[in-house]
Amino acid sequence: MQLAAYLDRIGFAGAPRADRETLLALHRAHLLAIPYENLDVQLGRPVTIAAEAAFEKLVTRRRGGWCYEMNGLFAAALEAIGFSVTRLAGGVVRSLMGEGMVGNHLVLKVDLPGGPWIADVGFGDGPLEAFPLQAGTIRAAGFEHRLEQLAGGWWRFHNHAFGGAPDFDFTEEPADLALLASQCEWLQTAPASPFVLNATAQRHRPGEILVLRGRILKRVRPDAVEDRLIDTASDYVETLSRDFDLDVPEAADLWPRILQRHGELFAQPA
Repeated sequence: MQLAAYLDRIGFAGAPRADRETLLALHRAHLLAIPYENLDVQLGRPVTIAAEAAFEKLVTRRRGGWCYEMNGLFAAALEAIGFSVTRLAGGVVRSLMGEGMVGNHLVLKVDLPGGPWIADVGFGDGPLEAFPLQAGTIRAAGFEHRLEQLAGGWWRFHNHAFGGAPDFDFTEEPADLALLASQCEWLQTAPASPFVLNATAQRHRPGEILVLRGRILKRVRPDAVEDRLIDTASDYVETLSRDFDLDVPEAADLWPRILQRHGELFAQPA
């Protein structure tokens, strides 16, 4: 972990310390600087859970990533500063799909004086700030989320009203890295995986979250959502560059599949 290079990538100035203020500042800076995206999955490039690979991609090549990369990199940076971090196996939509979802999301628990906090820079349109591990409402950047304690040691995070995925579950037990690696492999190769089916990029900006899913760009604010339809392959590449700081000209090759998927999802009935 080259901490100075990471801090430069996210625009963090000053001397980081293993305290609450630094955790909050790093969390915000990471999400404002580095977009969530799955373009490598769409382009057929293998993705792993290794933090070294995430550093090379997100810091050196200034790309974005999905949860295993975003939270994997963030965990390594926090540990380099001196934080105590536990990697947890989250289950996005476990509430609907059951135990097979566990491990499809990486979550971080950070121990601080006074109790543990949850850090998650890898949920795409999740909260801009880390939050204490305690049941109740989470307000961040005008968006309202909720953390619920369930039976059996489980917690459920509920996303904001305009969120993509509605929730994810986790326990405080350290993640089985083999499970994370297996789920990471399935999510990027299985034909039924939403990451194989759909190209996405998401990014926090002051007062809003930008969500590009397929050919629809959403500008999500706490009280409203605006949509724009992407017209062409060049428009798609330009949107990635302008709105997400992603220089991926080869994403133009994805355009035929994006159009096909859009037609499948929004086909008008005969």
